[in-house]
Amino acid sequence: MPKKKGNKGKGKGKGKKEGKHESKADKNSEIEKFKSNADLWEAKFNITEISRVEYREATRALAKANEELANQQYRAEKDTNDIITFLKRADREKTATIAALEEQLKREKEKALQEKDLLVAEYMQKIDALEERFKQRSSDFQRMQGELKTIKHFRKIKANLEEDLISMREKIYIADRGHQESLARTEYKFYTARIHLEKEAEQKITQLAEQAHHEAIAQLGTASHTVFNENVRLNEALNYYVKEAEELKRTNITLTEKNASLALLKETNELIRKEVDSQNRSQQNEISELRAKLVTLEQALGIMSGEFEQEREEVEQRAMVSLQADSTDLERLEMLLAAREKELGQVKRLAQSIIEQRKELELFFHEALDHVRKEIGTQQHLYRQEALKAYRWRMNEARAGRLEYPRIRTFSNAPHSTNDVQTDLEEADKWSNLKSSSVDISDLTWEQKARLINLLFAKLNWQKTRKPVHLPSLTTATSEKIQFSSDAGFTEEKRSLTFITQMPSMTSESCVLPALKST
Repeated sequence: MPKKKGNKGKGKGKGKKEGKHESKADKNSEIEKFKSNADLWEAKFNITEISRVEYREATRALAKANEELANQQYRAEKDTNDIITFLKRADREKTATIAALEEQLKREKEKALQEKDLLVAEYMQKIDALEERFKQRSSDFQRMQGELKTIKHFRKIKANLEEDLISMREKIYIADRGHQESLARTEYKFYTARIHLEKEAEQKITQLAEQAHHEAIAQLGTASHTVFNENVRLNEALNYYVKEAEELKRTNITLTEKNASLALLKETNELIRKEVDSQNRSQQNEISELRAKLVTLEQALGIMSGEFEQEREEVEQRAMVSLQADSTDLERLEMLLAAREKELGQVKRLAQSIIEQRKELELFFHEALDHVRKEIGTQQHLYRQEALKAYRWRMNEARAGRLEYPRIRTFSNAPHSTNDVQTDLEEADKWSNLKSSSVDISDLTWEQKARLINLLFAKLNWQKTRKPVHLPSLTTATSEKIQFSSDAGFTEEKRSLTFITQMPSMTSESCVLPALKST
């Protein structure tokens, strides 16, 4: 403005072309103009110095902001790598969990089969042991039957032996009686023969004596020769009778010896009979004992067979109950396994559907975020053009003198500028324009919508924040309210993120968003 006044004064001095007084006045005016120009340049210098200080501070702030952005980019890349690592680890853990569950299921099946095989083997061993005991008892019973058959055979042999003994006794009795009779006959015959011989000898002696007496009387001359001959004959007869008597004596001795041998045989037979009787009595006692033992063994065998049958039935019943219990346990385990497999399949399908829904939701968020960013770029471009156009119009109006000169404004995002269009664009991200507690979504700027989508996206992925931010509920077309608390910036500590597509929000202080209504 002083420049324009100076130009006008200079024009007037040139137009009139007056004398020295006028030239002196012109010099004074030029001096004044120079002074004003010096003041102006001094003011410009002061402004420039102030701007330089402000630019230096702005440069420091921008360097700090650049460093923060670099740190934020580094954290974002690190978070992205952590997310990828976490997802891979989660995938490996899920795969390992599935493999472990399958291995556990396989082990449970093998364990159930092993327990079943062990139970079957145990009861088979018990059955084999019972069968072995039964075979042993059967062999004992067969041995008892063999002993019983031996006893029956001994009874038959005993009857035969008794018959043989009776027949032997009868034979011995008959032989003894025949011997006694023959001995009596022989003695009687010997006695009668002796008496007869004695009588005959006496008769002959008497006859010979009478005859000798008669002959001696008749033939007394020849008596000596006749007596001699008769004596010879008598001696011969006597010798004959003596020999016969000796033979009878020898026969008697032989018969006596035979009688003694028969008596000895009788005694021997009597001893044999007594021994056989004692053996019979001992055999009868043994038979009675064996009969009692057989009765006892038969009773014990009956009791043992009953106990064996009862024990066998109990073992079979226990085995059946155990097998039924094992089969029910196996069926229950199979049903539980099928239910677990079905539940696992449902969980897999549910997880797949959730993943697909999350993927669709993420794609929707990404598309919405891309659309919002495109709209932000378009709106910022239009705003820059309109701001540049308005700034140029005001400058033109100021040059024409109709308006005052506006503040110096930059449009190229200069690092040292104090009045840049980017500052207005950054103001659009703040919530200061929202006064009420419930506004429509259409009232928000595109930057606020992008920030809201980032916050919703962070809340969707369970992102932990540094400070809780209480955002108002968004009222959609179905009047559903979504309450969430989040922060615009990342936390410096590690977070457990679910999806790789989640985006970090811009760092800012805590703010309270009003409730939004969708149009």
